[in-house]
Amino acid sequence: MKRVAMVLGAVLLTAGPAMADEKASADEAVKVNAILSAWGCEGGRIEKESEAGGVFEVDDAKCKDGGQYDFRISKDFKLQVIVSD
Repeated sequence: MKRVAMVLGAVLLTAGPAMADEKASADEAVKVNAILSAWGCEGGRIEKESEAGGVFEVDDAKCKDGGQYDFRISKDFKLQVIVSD
């Protein structure tokens, strides 16, 4: 049983970095922020999802309506989803 737990732990540790999110480049951040601005929103944490083919996610953007939203934007900078927090 101990051996199984050790193997599982090793697999999880090696799989983690492969699924890590990347930081958006300065140019990408400008384009993502332009989309947020068009929706009356700003801020939030921008991440480039490496396991989703370069899709961008913005967590906790604050919008003029007083709400806080998460955005999902395609790699070619088209809005896919807005979710209310």
